[in-house]
Amino acid sequence: MVAKVFISGFVQGVGFRQHIKKKARSLGLTGWIRNLQDGRVEALFSGSREKIEEVISECNKGPFLAEIKNVTVEWVDLDEEYTGFKII
Repeated sequence: MVAKVFISGFVQGVGFRQHIKKKARSLGLTGWIRNLQDGRVEALFSGSREKIEEVISECNKGPFLAEIKNVTVEWVDLDEEYTGFKII
């Protein structure tokens, strides 16, 4: 399964990407996470639906200083293979 996730709120400059990267890696997920020009963060998670839903739950909390306003999830069909989880 693959999910593309968009997180909005106060999510840049607070360690959000590093926080989610650590969680994704601990769950054995692959993919990436990046800042967007409009202030949101975008992530792509690949793995089991159960593990992806767990990291999405963490996206709704974020690290201590983050203020999450909205998390949008798109379940997608992608044939790409990902190795590891990166901040791009």
